[in-house]
Amino acid sequence: MNFQHVCVLGATGSIGVSTLDVIARHPDRMAVHALTGHTRMEQLAGQAHSSRAKVVVVPDAAARERFLAAWPGGAPLPEIRVGAQALADTAADPQVTTVMAAIIGAAGLPSALAAARAGKRVLLANKEALVAAGGIFMKAVQQGGAQLLPIDSEHSAIYQCLAGEAPAQAGQAVAGLRRLLVTASGGPFRSRPLAELDAVTPEQACAHPNWSMGRKISVDSATMLNKGLEVIEAHWLFCVPVEQIDVVIHPQSVIHSMVEFIDGSVMAQLGQPDMRTAIAYGLGFPERLASGVGLLDLATMGRLDFEPPDLVRFPCLRLAYEALRNSQAACVTLNAANEIAVDRFLGEQIRYTQIPDVIEHCLDKLNGRAAQSLDALDAVLDLDRETRSLALDYCRTAPRG
Repeated sequence: MNFQHVCVLGATGSIGVSTLDVIARHPDRMAVHALTGHTRMEQLAGQAHSSRAKVVVVPDAAARERFLAAWPGGAPLPEIRVGAQALADTAADPQVTTVMAAIIGAAGLPSALAAARAGKRVLLANKEALVAAGGIFMKAVQQGGAQLLPIDSEHSAIYQCLAGEAPAQAGQAVAGLRRLLVTASGGPFRSRPLAELDAVTPEQACAHPNWSMGRKISVDSATMLNKGLEVIEAHWLFCVPVEQIDVVIHPQSVIHSMVEFIDGSVMAQLGQPDMRTAIAYGLGFPERLASGVGLLDLATMGRLDFEPPDLVRFPCLRLAYEALRNSQAACVTLNAANEIAVDRFLGEQIRYTQIPDVIEHCLDKLNGRAAQSLDALDAVLDLDRETRSLALDYCRTAPRG
């Protein structure tokens, strides 16, 4: 494996923090070249100092001043780049070999695309690159000669299960593949009485039983919208039609996903619920690297359970499947409406059970856009903005009580 110079997009988030932990364990194989952050300048300064990053990217002049004020000294100050264009330029920087694309939301799209077009090893943890712009992104990967490695634990698991099988060629799925089985924990409300979900608080929704994640993705896990987004991602990553992608509830989160072949064989990838496993796999591929993750002791678990998802309990999962069957435009709308709905729920402006209402309202209102061609990033971002405005209007008028 050649020495890697890594750019971490979204360094202060949970994926960014775990990535830096893995990189620090292998100074003979990789080093940080660039880090980016949006709001947590004090944390970014500490990360840049300890990793000896050569470049940092911040959103504006005010953030730059905060970064400088937080810089602890004792090491040369990194080059500070400012703004959205600097973010994309840094992802495509000739000195960068590997890009961890971990910026949440549509804001991470341009930089992830820039990395793909520049032919980088792209470790994809940004869902929107595929959910909102799957066709555009996969075309950029092919044309740029990039190496795409998924970082979501589910997609990394599928990727590992497919290792050694005939690779997809010219948009064709892996030969002999019957279906993908994407596992889901079911979140904190898997067995809570439906009548109690109306009163769910943000703190309860963010208390995931197995994984330690940010607040937005924790809510998405509770609603299973996150799993719906993963179904959409799997469709693009592995060239598999929606009819061959199933979701299975697996409360222990030990099996991260499975692949079933036409001969009846099922391959599964197991591990601790720790994102460093998938990150280390992506950074080290095709070699295996120590990740810092502890041993998996199956004997102490006693059992592994599985059940089908309840689409009455998890309407967001149903909406995601419907969006994928409909169009790329519907997937853009699904994602943007959900981001607004989750933000408003976390701000206690709508109820937990109104999250799918916001999404369905936007999908219904923008249904006529389903046939719209989204072959350029500007078209995706325009629809994203239109959806967010529609979702905000709905949230303002939705009854809170």
